[in-house]
Amino acid sequence: MTMKIRSSVFASLCLIVEVFGIALFLRGFFPVPVKSSFSSKSKLSDLPPEPLAGNSSKIPPPLFKKVVIVLIDALREDFVFGPKGRQYMPYTRHLVERGSAHSFVAKARAPTVTMPRIKALTTGSIPGFIDVVMNLNSPALLEDNLIWQAKNAGKKMVFYGDDTWVRLFPKHFMEHDGTTSFFVSDYTEVDNNVTRHLDTTLKRDDWDILILHYLGLDHIGHLTGPHSSLIGPKLIEMDDILKKIHTSLISKESEGSLSNLLMLCGDHGMSETGSHGGSSEHEVNTPLVLISPAFKRKVGFETPQSVEQVDVTPTLSLGLGLPISQNNVGRLILPVFEESSLRDRLRFLHLNGLQLSHLIKDSTPSFEKDPGYEQFRIAEKSHGNWMKLYLEGNTSEVLSNMGKKVLKQYLEALKSMSSSLSKQLGRYDMYSMIVGLIVVLEALLLLLVSMAEALSSAAEVDLPLASSLCSLPFYLTCLFFSAVHVMMCTSTESSCYFCSLSWALVFGVIVFFSALLCVVLSITGRWLSWGNPPAKTQTSSNSGFSELDTLLLTGTLGHVLSLGASSFIEEEHQTWYFLLNTLCLALFQDVCRKYFREKKSYKDLEESPFLPSKEDAPTPSYGPRGSNEKWLALATPLVSLACCRVLRSLNQTGVQWAHLPDLGHWLNSSEHNVALSLLAAASLALIFSLVQRRCSLVSKVALALGLLGVYSYRAAVGNVLFPWQRDGRDISKGTVEARFVYIFVLGILFTGAKDLLRSQVITSDGRLQSRGLWEVYSGVVLLAALLFRPHNLPVLLCCLLTQAMMARYIWKELQYDAAQTTIMHYWFGQAFFYFQGNSNNIATVDISAGFVGLDNYVEIPAIFLTAFSTYAGPLLWACHLVCYLSSERERSTAAMSHGCYCFALLRSIPAAAYVVLVTALRYHLFIWSVFSPKLLYEGMHTLVTTAVCVFFTAMDQNRPART
Repeated sequence: MTMKIRSSVFASLCLIVEVFGIALFLRGFFPVPVKSSFSSKSKLSDLPPEPLAGNSSKIPPPLFKKVVIVLIDALREDFVFGPKGRQYMPYTRHLVERGSAHSFVAKARAPTVTMPRIKALTTGSIPGFIDVVMNLNSPALLEDNLIWQAKNAGKKMVFYGDDTWVRLFPKHFMEHDGTTSFFVSDYTEVDNNVTRHLDTTLKRDDWDILILHYLGLDHIGHLTGPHSSLIGPKLIEMDDILKKIHTSLISKESEGSLSNLLMLCGDHGMSETGSHGGSSEHEVNTPLVLISPAFKRKVGFETPQSVEQVDVTPTLSLGLGLPISQNNVGRLILPVFEESSLRDRLRFLHLNGLQLSHLIKDSTPSFEKDPGYEQFRIAEKSHGNWMKLYLEGNTSEVLSNMGKKVLKQYLEALKSMSSSLSKQLGRYDMYSMIVGLIVVLEALLLLLVSMAEALSSAAEVDLPLASSLCSLPFYLTCLFFSAVHVMMCTSTESSCYFCSLSWALVFGVIVFFSALLCVVLSITGRWLSWGNPPAKTQTSSNSGFSELDTLLLTGTLGHVLSLGASSFIEEEHQTWYFLLNTLCLALFQDVCRKYFREKKSYKDLEESPFLPSKEDAPTPSYGPRGSNEKWLALATPLVSLACCRVLRSLNQTGVQWAHLPDLGHWLNSSEHNVALSLLAAASLALIFSLVQRRCSLVSKVALALGLLGVYSYRAAVGNVLFPWQRDGRDISKGTVEARFVYIFVLGILFTGAKDLLRSQVITSDGRLQSRGLWEVYSGVVLLAALLFRPHNLPVLLCCLLTQAMMARYIWKELQYDAAQTTIMHYWFGQAFFYFQGNSNNIATVDISAGFVGLDNYVEIPAIFLTAFSTYAGPLLWACHLVCYLSSERERSTAAMSHGCYCFALLRSIPAAAYVVLVTALRYHLFIWSVFSPKLLYEGMHTLVTTAVCVFFTAMDQNRPART
């Protein structure tokens, strides 16, 4: 039994299988950490005594009575220690320079998003990279942490701010008021909701720990960047709040009691574009200011010392008299304990060392050979010798010098153990990774071995189901994989996600990819037995590659090979810019050859092996006929080159040069607001002129009103100006204006969907389908215009202009086949992804787009809008490809199927190759900072491409009959 299916259906099914494989691979590559059980948390009663001290006190008395933690989201270190701090935070800066305070630069680890950073501050551990995804829906934190230890010790805690804390620590706070952290359009009420509790809480004396998490600064960064005029007033507001808290704490200080502590910190920093998530200097460097009368008063500004963000956990734990969390990898910030006795300081370091040594024992089989562990044992023996002299009453200088030496030994041991533990992040679920990898490779191999049939004039793939499923190799393969599964799940000690699934589900997966493997082998055997691809007999006899074919193939494979280098991933935009420029020059050469050199007729241009036969390709009635249009065809590649050059200067991206100023920074500065307004208005007007020509009258009116609403929305939120708007103040929050645009987007999409449904169900009218597709495309363009920042509207304009000129003067006139046109669309889509300012860094995701038109956080719309805004470039080019190939059915009835298949193959090759590369490079130095973010982008891009190919398939089901 065989089953013939359309190439588009076949490609979509392969992509769906590939998405499943990538999801399984990601589940193994980013395993959810196993949380400690409730009974395994550290306890005071479990702490050993001091070396040779018998039943001496197990932990020194606490240093602080009350602690107030002010966490300002996205607070960069230069906002406090730099010029902005001196200008906008004078009180805090005075405390740093002249007060009883210690200042540090706390370095965060990637991913620099809120939830993983809160975990790092409270557990002292370094969260896994998958927490960047789990940040959207934080589960309760079950592993040992500072908040649980404080609650267990009877300390009363109050929290106001980001509700991530409430989700991580349910039922831990005596009183709390959480605010959603995702509605980035709000940067006033989100902080007022915290501050409104402050006066009454500070007057009360029934709490021990007060945590305030302010979100406004982070939201301003997402909306307008770190150099916005809104940053200064927000820092002034934060400085006033710190002054109020510090004054209240000082007034409550009493003689002979413990001192209070005020801690100012940031969870992460802010990139030059206002976002975060990556590992740039501005994202990982955060200020840490500890203010307390227990510290010596400063005599001048000192350059802050660098510490790790995880060092806060052991410091606060011992400062409050609590055990250190068992998964902590941080080390004590010793200057905080400068006023403690030498014995207490050695005891603090000893407790920190014991906790780190126990963690090394649990995580390292050969822990005795660890340099830090050996150093700690030596320091512990020296500590015992010091304690022996100390308990004997020795007060000589020898004892003091010996104590300082032990102190230094402890510090070196802690540094070494902390570094060793921090590097042990690569704990992978290899079994799940390998299963996912096999599925991805099988899907790619199935696409490759079916290429000849998929690109034939029939555009159908013959799947040999009977010979594959009813064969001995299929049953042997099922038995083999079942045996491997049993062996892996019974012999391994570590928990494995694939092993935790039910046997029925696992057996279904085994049967599925066993069948997939047999189908691949069967098609390969059939292909080899014939000696030639079956499609050869159905295509033109001239099967040689043209220069353009060679360029497209070489460029695509060259890009895939470049993914093996971290620097090429960081600067991938340069690869696509180079390929696009080369493509434009190659197209320019083809145009010159057609009009000025070879003077060939249309019939002579049918050189591709995948072009339709002559009876399927009537002489086209389109194309440049006059001299002016001939010159326009010649100018099209040059105009595309010019557009690409301008767009490269609009948004600096990547890593090496992302900090350099660009046109986007210039346009977004307040003094150039008029220029930005004029540019946005002109771009929207030209976008309308390019899109409206193929729409119905109703859609044209809706598009015009929608684009007017886009400008009104940007004016409402203060990005651009109306002619009558003189003071530059916001008219509103823009919610009404954005929803006004959404109505027209839905109206245009509905009109297009209605025409498509009529063309598919009622009548096979190609013109009606073409109009419906174009109206759907117009709705997508309108949505992109709404979500794009005003300075990025020229990106959308250049995209539409390039598409219009290429379709009119290049692709049709030079009669490129569906495969060539698809590859060119894919290349343009990839380049425009980076023209938007995107990169392979999580920090460049513009999450503010997810809240356009929303007055509160709604998860599904926010995720959809953010994803659409991020991948708008590839999506626009994919949608245009559908429209273009639909119009090409007069020349080739299989164009849509060929395009869908090529699109799937273009996405599958880099995705599969990158999964293999990441597996091989999983212990690379830059695996978490460079390769992991790119892996998430590849997975998301594959999912988006799958959705596009499903749309391709829907449009290809009712193709016109061949004539």
